Amino acid sequence: MGQEIASSRFEQADFERFGKRLDHELALLAEWFGEGRFSTRRAVGGLELEAWLVGPDGEPLPINETFLERAADPAIVPELAKFNIELNVDPQALAGGGIRRLEEALAQTCERCARVGDELGATVLAIGILPTITDEALCPANMSAMRRYAALNEQVLRLRRGRPISLDIVGREHLRTDHMDVMLEAAATSFQLHVQVPSNMAARYLNAATILSAPMVAVAANSPILFGKILWEETRIPLFEQAVDVGSPERRVTFGSGYVRASLGECFVENSANHPAILPLALDEPAEQLAHLRLHNGTVWRWNRPLIGFDPDGTPHLRVEHRVLPAGPTLIDMAANMAFFFGLSEWLVMEPHAPELRLPHAAAKQNFYAAARLGLGAHVDWYDRERWNVARLVQRVLLEQARKGLEVLRVDRGDIDRYLAVIEARVASGATGAAWQRGFVNKHGRNLRTLTCAYRDLSATGEPVHHWEI
Repeated sequence: MGQEIASSRFEQADFERFGKRLDHELALLAEWFGEGRFSTRRAVGGLELEAWLVGPDGEPLPINETFLERAADPAIVPELAKFNIELNVDPQALAGGGIRRLEEALAQTCERCARVGDELGATVLAIGILPTITDEALCPANMSAMRRYAALNEQVLRLRRGRPISLDIVGREHLRTDHMDVMLEAAATSFQLHVQVPSNMAARYLNAATILSAPMVAVAANSPILFGKILWEETRIPLFEQAVDVGSPERRVTFGSGYVRASLGECFVENSANHPAILPLALDEPAEQLAHLRLHNGTVWRWNRPLIGFDPDGTPHLRVEHRVLPAGPTLIDMAANMAFFFGLSEWLVMEPHAPELRLPHAAAKQNFYAAARLGLGAHVDWYDRERWNVARLVQRVLLEQARKGLEVLRVDRGDIDRYLAVIEARVASGATGAAWQRGFVNKHGRNLRTLTCAYRDLSATGEPVHHWEI
């Protein structure tokens, strides 16, 4: 989805040609799984951070084209809206100081962004949903000037037969609105984690990420407000699911229909069977690049998504992308979330009796939405067959499991202590980004500009959110 395209208009012949190439690449992928063609490299982590461009008054600033020209950095790229950008860093082996290197690389990119922002009177802000974003600002005039976004918008509306996209979220308050384009998606920004996995264990890693989605979204919640309404602790979840709803029985933003049984190939087959092509491009690449398959996969936004890439020597590899985390509040918060996820994933995969055999997928799904709605106050069914409050589950079980997983990954002990101490303190205090935002509104009223500016100033200190005062 990151590539630009030659045209935003498609004919029936384009869809037919794309379908044939997709089928061919699916057959090739099945051969690769059967032959064990995938890289055996593992424990390589990566990240993507979506962020907001915000003016001095806390309002979104639609200047990403100018910003990107000034930055002139291939690691900083546009997002759907002109007030969003995406920051990328090179992947790192997680052993030793790998997680710290990811944090430091992201910090360096953020510093470059801050310098460019100073020149333009803008702040680059990491927050799941910007409190000051309005329904009116999410309009085609604020769509980034790239044909791929125009094509995405056109195709989603075509599949909906011109019917508006209805947003209906019931949380602490109730939000109901209709929208005639996909710009609602731009209101949700994420901190996405990748981990490269060996093919013989890839299903276990994807299933582990699925199970962990509930505690991860609760621990990291940072998106309680949309269009002035206080909704879910992580309102990004229902927002994104509804924002690109094409009106078919299978949503393109999804928790998935079940665990992977044998190989990640099942997900790609399911994508083809359940989701019509949105961007039927004729890509001039050899079939061995799986370009059409990877493009189609990029238009099905599973909360835990399999990815195919290539090692530096050209060997294909598999990655698991964990998409449930919001952006922000600070670098150390995000790095701690990253370490917590990588450690827990490793531990669940090491479990001799696979957790997915003990926790039904339907329960993992119910856990996820409960945790997105209620945060650390949610109650979830766990694979130990007990029912837990999420905060107590983290404190009594998951922190120790994450530590052991990070030790297996051979992460430096000092880094393990530093990152998990942030998670421990955040959960003990209940001071997530979402809780801070709600607390600010309770104390100071619903002045969303004041809220956003206070968040911006505190985020700039680099102090983790559990240290923030309201």
